[in-house]
Amino acid sequence: MGVNLFQKLFFLLPLAYQYSPNDGSSENTDWNYDQNGADWQGICATGFRQTPIKLSVDSSLIVPLPRMYFGNYDVRLNEPLTLVNKGYTVDMTIPNTRNGQRPFISGGLLKGQYVAEGVHFHWGSPVSRGSEHVINRKRYDVEMHIVHRNTRYNDVTEALNYIDGVAVLGVMFKIVRNPNNRYPGLRKLFSAVPAIVEYGSEVELPGSMTLGQLLGDLNTSDFYTYKGSLTTPECNEAVTWTVFAQPLPISLSDISKLWILQDSNGNLIRNNYRTLQARNSRPVFYRTNKDLSDYYLG
Repeated sequence: MGVNLFQKLFFLLPLAYQYSPNDGSSENTDWNYDQNGADWQGICATGFRQTPIKLSVDSSLIVPLPRMYFGNYDVRLNEPLTLVNKGYTVDMTIPNTRNGQRPFISGGLLKGQYVAEGVHFHWGSPVSRGSEHVINRKRYDVEMHIVHRNTRYNDVTEALNYIDGVAVLGVMFKIVRNPNNRYPGLRKLFSAVPAIVEYGSEVELPGSMTLGQLLGDLNTSDFYTYKGSLTTPECNEAVTWTVFAQPLPISLSDISKLWILQDSNGNLIRNNYRTLQARNSRPVFYRTNKDLSDYYLG
């Protein structure tokens, strides 16, 4: 006989979930971080290139990759810049710059140019750290993702269908008591977070800024890079990840603003990171200008 009822339901279940990705993340609210993604069966793709993973120098291929190039990252973005509480993260769509172009990246493992689409964050709680990637056995307090789309494709929705469709920059934040540096771009963004505590609320950032200001004085010469996926449903395996090795020092007063945000049920958004995924023998590349002799000797 034909396929039985159970089999039909099994194959149709994923179709019951609808997604509207536009910044590299889903806006579906039928999932949450109660189990950090372990209960996303049926709404999250499965495969051998899932993200996040553990990263370390001793498990990476150290190769002379090109530096990352940041085009138009130093040109001011068109206003308004709007920060939105999406119920599972805080997100800002990246507009064109004032020269009518878009910020873009190239270099590393990337072939061609990838234009910036959005920026969002993953964080922990007052008693836990919340980065998605773990670097050299350390989880950081916050991980910022800047999502980019391959210019070969018209939008993120189309790009997510291709292995080279999306590129994401991962930047770690580390809470320090008295940071030596204060970053105007990040300070502007974090200062606006208390205005969007409730799900679906949004606020315009005052003044103007460049996308590069969100990177502060980050060392962009040292990074890990590999082929992976989105870390939210549908977890499409369409992402080339570039994760910078060194964190940015951020004050507790800034990071703690993320801990008061609420989801669609009025619950606090905390520990919004996906559990670590199997590497499955994927090559991970590490690019650095450092002398690693001390690392291997010590």
